[in-house]
Amino acid sequence: MRFIGRFIRRIISFALLVACIFAILYLLPLTERVDTAGLGADASWMARIPDNVRLNEMTIPGTHQSASQFTQLPFFFKCQGCSIKDQLTAGFRFLDICLAVEAGDGGARLKCMNRFSDCLTAAMPDSPVLYLDEVLAQCYAFLEEHPTETVLFSVKQEHGSESASDFQRLLFNYILMNPERWILTESIPTMGETRGKIVLLRRFQDAAKLGTSAGIPMIWDDQGGGASTTLNTMSYQNSTYTLFVQDRYDYSNDEKWTAFANGMAIGGREMGNGSVSLNFLNTNGTFFFGHPHNHSSVLNSALRNRGENLRGWIVLDFGEPYLARMIYSSNDLLPPEQAITVLPDSAGIFLPETAGE
Repeated sequence: MRFIGRFIRRIISFALLVACIFAILYLLPLTERVDTAGLGADASWMARIPDNVRLNEMTIPGTHQSASQFTQLPFFFKCQGCSIKDQLTAGFRFLDICLAVEAGDGGARLKCMNRFSDCLTAAMPDSPVLYLDEVLAQCYAFLEEHPTETVLFSVKQEHGSESASDFQRLLFNYILMNPERWILTESIPTMGETRGKIVLLRRFQDAAKLGTSAGIPMIWDDQGGGASTTLNTMSYQNSTYTLFVQDRYDYSNDEKWTAFANGMAIGGREMGNGSVSLNFLNTNGTFFFGHPHNHSSVLNSALRNRGENLRGWIVLDFGEPYLARMIYSSNDLLPPEQAITVLPDSAGIFLPETAGE
């Protein structure tokens, strides 16, 4: 009897442990939402931008891992609190889409992923996988309702053994189903040229040799950066323009904010020279896997506290309408010739008291 009692207690303890792990991995992320107040109020904000303004000259809000509202391991890989269409309706115009090839009896398809975790269509781990078809359907529906707007669609091959050329050809099979909705060029277009369309930004080489129709190259080296916290923005020559990008994702919150602020200062000064300034505000923290909601709550609060002098294409975790509005409103607040002072490396001056790791 004593043995049976110990065995039952161990079974109960194991069951409680499993329940706690499940609650952390799956139930806690259900509470991680964004404030959608004002959703749709400025869904057509680009209508106020003159047709002759090039996209690189604009301050544009974007979302990181845009398709990751639901994932297989949401505690680690959920980076957004609403759907693709709601992100666009909130005012975000840069989408960060990571794709992998999935082979099947009906042919190969492209599915959305965040690192090795599949993106899903709903919250439970057995929910269907989110495929590129659904993401594009949401983009097309938004542009149909808001023809003055554009979507910057950044694509990266995340996983899989398929060659880069096979991946690229499969992606273009999707694009060619609605070619009238796409801008396929290697140079930065104007606002007037892109209204009602999706601009392809490719984070992969033109392995299929499609030339000037392959999309705008937007390629940079991995910038994890955990080994050095003095690194901020790097510059890369991408065909017809220079890309200034800050994508440090192994930084603490303080280090990340400093990199972000300096990224706006360095890249922002080059926007008038035909360059693109791309600046990510997300981080994993100093561990291999982070909790995106925890870091974004601190960093997005820091962005709210700053509130002005924003430059470039700014990409966030857990984007919400207020933040999108604050970012794109800087197109009116900050003349192109206005200088921005670079913050010292140790500056975390905009972070609230809850900052830090």
